[in-house]
Amino acid sequence: MAAILECTGLGKRYGAVQALENVNLSIEPGRVVGLLGPNGSGKTTLLKLANGLLTPNEGELRIAGQAPGPKTRALVSYLPDKAFLAEWMSARQLMDFFGDFYADFDRAKAQDMLGRLGIDETMRIRQMSKGTREKVQLILVMSRAAKLYLLDEPIGGVDPATRDYILDTIIRNYNPEAAVVISTHLIADVEPVLDEVVLINGGHVVLQSSVDDIRTKYGRSVDGYFREVFRC
Repeated sequence: MAAILECTGLGKRYGAVQALENVNLSIEPGRVVGLLGPNGSGKTTLLKLANGLLTPNEGELRIAGQAPGPKTRALVSYLPDKAFLAEWMSARQLMDFFGDFYADFDRAKAQDMLGRLGIDETMRIRQMSKGTREKVQLILVMSRAAKLYLLDEPIGGVDPATRDYILDTIIRNYNPEAAVVISTHLIADVEPVLDEVVLINGGHVVLQSSVDDIRTKYGRSVDGYFREVFRC
């Protein structure tokens, strides 16, 4: 099966700082992948490169065989690690915006998820709690029929019940022919939904493996293996 995301010798620098170096990885459709590593390891940089927000200094990155650009933006649905919704806009206005901007946006799906959560479409973002804002952002991103979902810390800073809802939303609503990449440091929370993991440290990919292989080979959970590898 052809990879939806493929990196070959990928490198990115910020001035004298090498954020990513010689990254080689391949992610196929139909997989939920955990992008795991300590803070500052290069996870967010990799996701921004895949979304076309940054350009590499070395090597190449391909989305369905194409370099990131206008065509691949129609294939990628990206959730950044920072709040990106205009606080003056309501959930309804945001659905209008996503519908105008993305041809694959499924408004009915978004409305259904908002309704099940009891979120009033007329409520403005500034009126919402942090957890509700996080849910709305995720609902908008997951209501696209994309080929690659890039989720940067989708469960950071929210309560455990909200984490469970967010993970359930990811699994129940992504296109089964697509791939999902979840960048997080909350490994124990996301491990049950992962098919494979990419461990990154100091800008280098140190492991790409299925979750089952890690458990079989190392005799421990992904969270346990991560804690051992990155023990201070």
